[in-house]
Parts: sequence; C-alpha cells; structure tokens
Amino acid sequence: MTKYNEELLDSNIRPVDNGEKTQVAAGRSSRGRRRGLGNALGAIPFIAYIGVFLALPAVSVIATAFQDGNGKFTLSNFNEAVHGVYLKSFVASIELSFVAALVAVVVGLLAALAVSSTSNSVVRSLVTAGSGVFANTGGVPLAFSFIATVGNFGIITKLLKSAGIDIYAHGFSLYSVTGLAIVYQYFLIPLMVLIMLPPIQAIRKEWVDASQSLGASRSQFWRWIGIPLLLPPIFAAFIVLFTDSFAAYATAQALTSGTIPLVPIQLGALISGNVLAGQTNLGDALGAGMILIVVLAGVIYATIQRRTSRWLR
Repeated sequence: MTKYNEELLDSNIRPVDNGEKTQVAAGRSSRGRRRGLGNALGAIPFIAYIGVFLALPAVSVIATAFQDGNGKFTLSNFNEAVHGVYLKSFVASIELSFVAALVAVVVGLLAALAVSSTSNSVVRSLVTAGSGVFANTGGVPLAFSFIATVGNFGIITKLLKSAGIDIYAHGFSLYSVTGLAIVYQYFLIPLMVLIMLPPIQAIRKEWVDASQSLGASRSQFWRWIGIPLLLPPIFAAFIVLFTDSFAAYATAQALTSGTIPLVPIQLGALISGNVLAGQTNLGDALGAGMILIVVLAGVIYATIQRRTSRWLR
C-alpha cells in the first residue's frame, strides 16, 4: 500500500469529534425547521379559507342558537328543535340518509371491485373521471333530469306504460322518501367508487398468491382476508355517504317542493323567513344539531382512517 493510500485510509476512518457531530445535528435541525416552516406557510391559505367560510359561520350559528330574539341566553330553541315536526325531520333525515348510504355502499363496492379487477387502463380512467363528475352533480339539474325521465310524465315512464308497465300503479312515487333515496344514488354510488378504489388497489397481489398457494380459492380469499381488510374503509365510506345525504338540500327541495319534513328543508324555510313568533333563532338550533351530527360522523371517519392508513401505505 502506498503512502498516499495509507493517508487517505487514515483520514476516512478517523473518528468524528463532538464538534463536528454538533454541527451536523444543528444543520439537520435547521433544515427540518425550514421545511416545517415552509409547510406551515403553504397551509396558511387553506387554514384561512376554512376559518372564514367554515369555522366562523359554525361558531356564529352555535352561539346564536343559545340566544333569544333579544340576545339573551336561552335553551328554548333547542327544546323546540327536538320536539314536534322538527324532531320528525331529524328522524326522517337520518332514516333517509342511512338507507341511501347503505344501498350506495353495496352497489358502489361491487362496482369498485369490478373496476379494480380489469386490466384495461382506459376503462379505469373513464370510470374514475365519470365518477368524479357524477359525484359532484346534484341540485335542481339532477332533480329536473329525474322528473323528465321517470316522473309522472317522464320519457321512461311513458315508454314503460306503452309496454304495459306502470311504475306508479303500486304506490311508487318519485316525490317520496323512496324516490329521494333513488335519486341520491346518482351521486352517492360514484362517490363510493372513488372512495373504495384506493383501498381495493392497496390489497397486494402477493396476498392473493399466498392464499392460493395454501389452497384457498379466490372467493375464500375475499371472504377471510379481503373483505375483513376492507371493512374499516367500507364503514368509513358509509359515514361519508351518510353525511353527504344528510346535508343534501337543493335536490330534495327541488324534487319534493318541501313536502317531506327533512332538516335541511326545514332549515331553509326558517332562513327564508317562515318563522313564527318566538322562534327567531330556531333555525340556528337546527343548524347546530346538523353540525353536531356531521362533526360526530367526521370524528368517527377520521378515527377509522387513522387506524387503516397503516396497511394502505
């Protein structure tokens, strides 16, 4: 070994003194602080948006719900909100949201499994893009499209009647709770597909191969491994769909003209000025009740997502 190589080797293996270790640690800490500061600065617009358009209105609604017409503290608004027609509105909204979300979970899960099983990337892209559009479609245009197709004088209704099939002859009505649950599927099922595609695609092919090597069929894999792994995301998706249905207003109002007692419709009537004497802030109490239900659903969803994120990485 030459003298130059010996000197080079000695320089490479010499121990690092405490001063250099401190400098390296300080440099890493400084870079970490700068990175954290940069992330915080990037989140400021989002935090400001959430604060102005979500947090402040929510706090204002909750605070006003505890006040009477003169600004004094009272619980009469909440007492009114949990009795009579308003209590029925909460019950009807919860029942409608539960049924609509449950149907969408089953159909959307089957659709997501079918999409994830195909190897055609074009089909996946089309389904994903279409689901993104349909999941954000609602309100008056959606209500009008259903009225024009399966309403009393809709196109499909007339075609079926000409074939001897009258869908309204046995008590069905598009303008009922059942009709609303069907209309809600238009945007709930695509939303379910979007939510479930990532968890389904996170199931590794090695797990399927390992189960098959042990003698399990594909159906047995999904029964004992796949579905249990997907149960937390499925329940989380159900919470999202339930919340989406519970808060829907424009579609229900346009389709039923307010004839069905749902909380969003009752709240809209109070905001528009349909207020009796002594019920000035009743709408805020209904809004606070809706906020409470949505927050509880959000907490459940966040808890489930945090526990399932470990195997989705």
